[in-house]
Amino acid sequence: MRLVMTEPVEKMERPYARRWWALLVLCLSLLIIVMANTALTVAAPDMTEDLGLSSADLQWVIDGYTVPYAALMLLFGAIGDKYSRRGALLLGLGVFGAGAVFGFYADSATTVIAARAIMGFGAAMIMPATLSLLAATFPRRERAKAITAWTATSGVAIAAGPLVAGALLENHAWTSTFLINVPVAAVAFVAALVLVPPSRAADRGRVDYVGGLLSVVWIGALVYMIIEGPHFGWHAKALGAAAVAVVGLALFVLWELRHPRPVVDVSRFTDRGFAGSNLAVALFFLAVFGAFYYLTQHLQFVLGYTALETGLRMLPLAGAVFAGSALTGFLTPRLGMKWTVTAGMVGGTAALALLTRIDASASYGDLVAPLVILGLAIGLALSPATDAIMGAFPESELGVGGAVNDTSIELGGSLGIAILGSLLATSYSDHLSDATAGSALPASTLHTAQDSVGAGYTVAQGLGEKARQVAAQAAQATDPQQADRLQAQAGQLASGARQMADAVGSSFSDAVAHTSLIGALVLGVGTVLVAVLLPGRKPADPAARTEAEKELVGTR
Repeated sequence: MRLVMTEPVEKMERPYARRWWALLVLCLSLLIIVMANTALTVAAPDMTEDLGLSSADLQWVIDGYTVPYAALMLLFGAIGDKYSRRGALLLGLGVFGAGAVFGFYADSATTVIAARAIMGFGAAMIMPATLSLLAATFPRRERAKAITAWTATSGVAIAAGPLVAGALLENHAWTSTFLINVPVAAVAFVAALVLVPPSRAADRGRVDYVGGLLSVVWIGALVYMIIEGPHFGWHAKALGAAAVAVVGLALFVLWELRHPRPVVDVSRFTDRGFAGSNLAVALFFLAVFGAFYYLTQHLQFVLGYTALETGLRMLPLAGAVFAGSALTGFLTPRLGMKWTVTAGMVGGTAALALLTRIDASASYGDLVAPLVILGLAIGLALSPATDAIMGAFPESELGVGGAVNDTSIELGGSLGIAILGSLLATSYSDHLSDATAGSALPASTLHTAQDSVGAGYTVAQGLGEKARQVAAQAAQATDPQQADRLQAQAGQLASGARQMADAVGSSFSDAVAHTSLIGALVLGVGTVLVAVLLPGRKPADPAARTEAEKELVGTR
């Protein structure tokens, strides 16, 4: 047996014998690029303190990964189909690992953002390659089961990121959350050479580079607008990006409709099943990433858990994803994908609705049920939706199919963090202003506290530290009257610190509840649209059944 797998999967007479081992490698590759985003949520406080990041800096540290990741996937998916899907995976793992090394040595906001952008560039090659290689390697009768494992990995990675980052931060600096990616990427690289067979489209013509570049322009501009507008205001940058996105999308659609071999056939979006599946994926990740964004903050700042403790408390979500994936494997063949996807979206809406009960007295126990329901919903909805998207593309366009699915994920996730994150910030600021009305707090201090929940608790800690300093001065004062005056001032400051901490916690809890309500409404309306768009279960096609029987015989 050769050490490096060189036989293309397209030339194999039988299904590849080690395809389940290959799936393990693809899932490992997927795991690290999803965890690279979710792990940052718990590493952000340490990074902010160490580098002195502003809220704008931190936002671009997070989203510097997202912009190239989302913008480049369609183009890289098409290039992978043409030349080598495994080659795209290997190159992506190399670039991703290099970006992680750069991030480990980063010492400023600029270098961290650059490192994250490099990692996003690599992830844009990895993500569509994993799904296209999966579809090319597995026979059709096993593809749904393999995609279920792939989507379950994506869901688990959302919860596993904070756990791994939290464990590292117990004894290491925030830079370790970058470096941990390097050995994993190296293992995936070597394992891909050994276990994943090469694959490329047999009849793929010239790559539509013009269409690919137009997709980069409009998707990149759209994601930039989604990030810039809600967080930093609808100024010239955001409005300019919006204009570029609209013009770029119009040109992209016109070009693709006229091109004989477009990078993606946009007419597919007129198919109800295809459009509904993409909408389901985008809306679901809008809800999941948005909820994840504020739940990790609530666990760390309001409930006071460490990074590791926060990661551990997200594990019910990961376990429920596996359970939901097992359910979808049982239910979808019997009920059809319309009902499993719709049920999953109803579950996601219910999970967000439960989070509207969060208030200042809420404990971790109040979050367990929403986390479990959300995990079950992820497992139920995403696998059949992804399978439907991939099934709409011929074998020659599997990389593009994976890129379309993954672009829907990234656009949904970006919208979730941007829109729900912006609503959260506005709601928190308004609630904090109301909670501190009538206090003697200086306007500048209140403005600082309104920036974020972390900033609010920092203000409260500053007041407490000042109270201790004044109390120490009172203890050393020789004049009794001065001592009494200082002691009274220290008491007022200490009381103000407690009141500020209570106000920050209750304001953020109220903001979580308000934002969850908006998220539940958005996902609820989306659920109705998806249910209308998705077709019902079709009767079995005799020709397809005969083909499946031939395929089954070929595997024996």
